[in-house]
Amino acid sequence: MIKKHWIGILCIIVIGFTASAARAQLTVQELDRLGKDLTPMGAEQAGNADGTIPAWEGGLTGPPPGVSRNGGHYPDPFAQDAVLFTITRENMDQYADKLTEGHKAMLQAYDTFRMNVYPTRRSASAPQRIYDATKNLAAVATLTPDGNGVVGGVGGVPFPIPKNGHHLAWNSSLRYRSDFTRYYVQAPVSRGGNYTLARYFENFHIPYYHEGMTEEKLGNLFLVGNQHILAPPRIAGRLVLLWDTLNQNKEPRKAWIYNPGQRRVQRAPHIAFDNPKSGSDGLSTNDQFDMWSGSPERYDWKMIGKKEIYVPYNSYKLHSPDVKYTDILTPLHMNPDLLRYELHRVWIVEATLKQGMRHIYKTRVHYIDEDSWHMVAGDFYDNRDQLWRVSEGWTINYWEIPAISYAVECIVDLQAGRYLAYGMNNQEDEWIMNPEFSANEFTVEEMRRKGIR
Repeated sequence: MIKKHWIGILCIIVIGFTASAARAQLTVQELDRLGKDLTPMGAEQAGNADGTIPAWEGGLTGPPPGVSRNGGHYPDPFAQDAVLFTITRENMDQYADKLTEGHKAMLQAYDTFRMNVYPTRRSASAPQRIYDATKNLAAVATLTPDGNGVVGGVGGVPFPIPKNGHHLAWNSSLRYRSDFTRYYVQAPVSRGGNYTLARYFENFHIPYYHEGMTEEKLGNLFLVGNQHILAPPRIAGRLVLLWDTLNQNKEPRKAWIYNPGQRRVQRAPHIAFDNPKSGSDGLSTNDQFDMWSGSPERYDWKMIGKKEIYVPYNSYKLHSPDVKYTDILTPLHMNPDLLRYELHRVWIVEATLKQGMRHIYKTRVHYIDEDSWHMVAGDFYDNRDQLWRVSEGWTINYWEIPAISYAVECIVDLQAGRYLAYGMNNQEDEWIMNPEFSANEFTVEEMRRKGIR
């Protein structure tokens, strides 16, 4: 009886602690900081002490004078910026306190890798309605007790002043993005630099951020998308449909796949967690799409804090239609001449695999841009606690929205000497933001119709 009594008390304490952490709503004083000493998204408004990070002044909200779009491609608004310095294997110790473990490992592993550091441009921005919704949502948003879902509202970043690791993970999943239609290519690159391009057409619809959306209208689906694989021939014609949810306990991610060889639509529960991403040649897992996606349930998420780090940013050069895929895809890593690094404050969150859970990554460390909540870098460790893969997210601001999104994502496998680059659209058709979708575009019935056709 004594043992049962103490077990009951401990259960009450644990449940109470979990519920408290899940609620953790902001005080009136904290909310009042948004738009003042903090940006509307929760970043520090001021620059840093030595002036290497400037103050945020609203970000990029339109084209610079004399700059205009070229179809679906956005010219570099910072093309006149000169390289401040270059980090190499020889001088990396000088900058070690501002490097991720992944970048240190890449510099050590590859004498051809270097990091060109440019002036910091705090270009991140979003529409005013997103700022307003973020402040409103921050007052009421909560986690489910186990952290596997967000409840309380829609239309903004739920935890702009985060209190724990789950807040950081969900802020990244629910970062502001607009609907889009795009063609892009993906390339798994061998150690010697050989690759076969896979070509995709994708539609993404994110009703969570639609103007006038409410929690009641939205239901549990915050994002839906479909994908059509166009090349190479061995996988061409495959279709994928994805539904992602706000509360993964209430309803987990749903996915379907159409395989032209079988000519039928099937449920695809494997499009989640550590199952290999389609066309990645085993170099990426499904939950590495957009650096992180899906349910957080297999990991314990720990907030490490915020730090100044050299990270990928304002990667317009990688997005340019004047750059060919052969220019980008060099052996061992992407071409350093096309990569732009800047000093930014990033949140660091460490995810450690829970006891009894399975995943090929025992530990993953994500670096999240304070201004946009996009993950811009990641370190992935195997079950021997060895650094295995290094991930980078090369963002740009699509200033007509305005919205931050990835131009290219890359995952470098240090153990195999290979890497995966995806999202490249330099030589592809127009990327359309905020397209008009038909009412049935993201249904199983429409997927079946397109597949059979």
